[in-house]
Amino acid sequence: MKRLLHSGFLRSAEQMPERVALVAEGRSLTYADLSRCARALAATLQDTDVGSRRLTGVFADRSVTAFAGILGSLMAGHAYVPLNPNFPIARNRQILERAGCRTLIVDSGAEPQLAELLDGLSGVTVLAPERPDAALASAASWVPVEQSSDDLAYLLFTSGSTGTPKGVMVTHWNATHFVRSAVERYSITADDRLSQLFDATFDLSVFDMFVAWQRGAAVCCPPRAALWNPAAFVREYQLTVWFSVPSTALLMNRLGALTPGAFPSLRWSLFCGERLPVEVATSWATAAPSSIVENLYGPTELTVACTAYRWDPTRSPAECEAGVVPIGYPLPGMYAVVVDEDLDEVGPGEIGELLVTGPQRTPGYWQDEGASNGVMVRVNGWAEPFYRTGDRVFRAPAGGPFVFVGRADQQIKVRGYRVELGEVESRLLEIGGVESAAAVPWPITAFGAQGIAAFVSGQGIESADVRRILSSRLQAYALPQTIHVLPALPLNANGKIDRNALTSMLDA
Repeated sequence: MKRLLHSGFLRSAEQMPERVALVAEGRSLTYADLSRCARALAATLQDTDVGSRRLTGVFADRSVTAFAGILGSLMAGHAYVPLNPNFPIARNRQILERAGCRTLIVDSGAEPQLAELLDGLSGVTVLAPERPDAALASAASWVPVEQSSDDLAYLLFTSGSTGTPKGVMVTHWNATHFVRSAVERYSITADDRLSQLFDATFDLSVFDMFVAWQRGAAVCCPPRAALWNPAAFVREYQLTVWFSVPSTALLMNRLGALTPGAFPSLRWSLFCGERLPVEVATSWATAAPSSIVENLYGPTELTVACTAYRWDPTRSPAECEAGVVPIGYPLPGMYAVVVDEDLDEVGPGEIGELLVTGPQRTPGYWQDEGASNGVMVRVNGWAEPFYRTGDRVFRAPAGGPFVFVGRADQQIKVRGYRVELGEVESRLLEIGGVESAAAVPWPITAFGAQGIAAFVSGQGIESADVRRILSSRLQAYALPQTIHVLPALPLNANGKIDRNALTSMLDA
């Protein structure tokens, strides 16, 4: 069977049809059940195929349709484009339009937004499988299509510094390399039950789904309301593999949920998406005594995660810096170097930008050759181009782990989501009356940005009005926590907005 992202699911459905594949919406679906739903959608998509562009939007949230839609898209030979119903409609429309999706799968929760989402768009065929009158093809009529490992598996749009989302193209080859590496690293079996806390628009969700399905394990997706009490979720679903951003665990720790022995069922506890504080690693290890804690790292352009660090209570404290766990070592097949501004490798212990290459390095950005060329660079002595992560790190002497220091640009992480401060500023400048705008990470802790503070100047503007308008244009995690209206923004000696001065105002 070819290296396709959905091949593992199909194999598990054939070999273990009665095992649970998905727990969602209060239902447990076997592999046979989920396969039937996905095959019906795949067959219907094949019936609607027109032309060569095969990208299907999946406009659904934490529902059976969301998971079946992703699988069905792949099985039809399409790449899936996740759209989050909790994001502003304008942003989802922009993504749908940029991707050029001709088909859209929608669940009942997202359907009320459908008319507004499609306003001004034409030629989009909608599949709403939860409608009583849904006319889907028979699951039995699905026929596997010829696909290549170099075909796109999914197109994931991330924050763009110009205000326009960037579409990261991820191929089947990229994704399957990561999935197979993770399956082996974590010894996943059909008896495992994996958490599913990430939205499909967050690439870490690929781990939850396809690592589980590769070996016949169960994906456990709690309703959105249950995310407020993740400790209860671990116990109720008897999870064996936990995967979240560190912020989730940090909140649990502060609420007193990480008591000794709280999660006896866990055997792996994985964190990714932002800096992992030492206090979280130690508290979680105590709460899940049978679990191994790992810190993963990787931008979307390197497919989910490209390095990992295994926590050891004896060795690790000495390898941590400023209370933060290292990001570790490259996964099998991946190669990393640390370079200076001239792209020359720096010595052990010196700080530089992290560059990574290997089979998980994606082709670049959708219909944006300029941006793609800007982040894929050549390094002396290497034949393959490297991806510029924009992250500053150092490599500990004597072959020690990579340690994250900070960003080299305006990109930050808020609750694990990647946010370009430039995009926030672009949205602010679109608001009538706003003449100048700046966004800074705030508050800052030893573990990174906890949010964003914005500053604007202009005539007749009120912070409440700016926030109200901005909330319809930005995702909740990218929305500034505070908006300050000033007569004018301070400038530095170069005539640029003085961001340090703005941050100092917040410190005062």
